[in-house]
Amino acid sequence: MPDSTHTKTAQVTPEEANRRQALIRQSARLFREKGYDATTVRDIAAAVGMRSGSPFYHFKNKQEILKAVMEEGLHQGFERIETALAQAPSLQAKFQTLVRTQYGILHDEGSEFIAVLLYDWRSLPAEYKQEIIRVKDRYDALWQATLQELLQAGVLGANTDHDPEAVADVKMARLLVMGAINFTVTWYKQQPVPGHMDLDALAERTVRFFMRQHPLTPTPSKLGTPKG
Repeated sequence: MPDSTHTKTAQVTPEEANRRQALIRQSARLFREKGYDATTVRDIAAAVGMRSGSPFYHFKNKQEILKAVMEEGLHQGFERIETALAQAPSLQAKFQTLVRTQYGILHDEGSEFIAVLLYDWRSLPAEYKQEIIRVKDRYDALWQATLQELLQAGVLGANTDHDPEAVADVKMARLLVMGAINFTVTWYKQQPVPGHMDLDALAERTVRFFMRQHPLTPTPSKLGTPKG
């Protein structure tokens, strides 16, 4: 295996940093399109215009590239959600913001990182999983803080205001809401055709499904039938 000492060098030039980011971006795209197992390091190098062995200057192996892709997605997602939440004027708007931002993280052009995490988690070695979990905990905490407020206000889910156990189980609420949203990577495709549900409409419908009250006015013109 090629020596990886360069990856630990403190002095990293801007050009090297750019090449590393290009490797991460192209790896995310290829893992999403072809799958992790079917993508070779040679494929990744070719996508970036490098020689086949050049990625090993930046990463020890393909599994370390996969970890970097997942970390990039979580860091980008955290920043997007944190920024969006800071601008939300109300509790209900926070939930709408969380939902819509998560859909963007999953489905916007060039946003393959989290989809790779969802699809290829099992391909990551145990020691790398622990590192990703630590990063993911910060991401999940943004969700849990808002979901806790919604549960305590009695506006998330049916009858939660009469169910103390449901109010206390914030983790379950997060798993259910995020699980439903994240699963759309398996069936939702953006299509610029009449009647197709765009991400704004998909977010609105999701909010209406989970929340008992929210300030949004439905826009029937946007609400079409999901196209798989």
